[in-house]
Amino acid sequence: MVEVEFSEFQKLDIRVGKVISAERVAGATKLLRFTVDFGEFKRQSVAGLGHIYDPEHFIGKQYVFVVNLKPRKIRGIVSECMILAAVPSEEEVVPIKPEKDVPLGSKVL
Repeated sequence: MVEVEFSEFQKLDIRVGKVISAERVAGATKLLRFTVDFGEFKRQSVAGLGHIYDPEHFIGKQYVFVVNLKPRKIRGIVSECMILAAVPSEEEVVPIKPEKDVPLGSKVL
């Protein structure tokens, strides 16, 4: 485990967003592409969850995302944010979501 200063942690912008569309990435068994609404803005995310969940599982639900990572191109698709998940094992990945619906774009502290 690597320890970081609190000031480093504060650089992360972690927010709640609602997945408004989800689809499989062509030619990839694990990759899903999401469009996520954060209230004031929308972002695209690519996540390696397709071997565990169908895209429809995510649509209309709120999850926790890091929104200020540098964009990364995955299979030709730009991923602009990252969904956070607990990973007990490779076969069990549990995306993190709020206990109840909150306003889109709510910050996670």
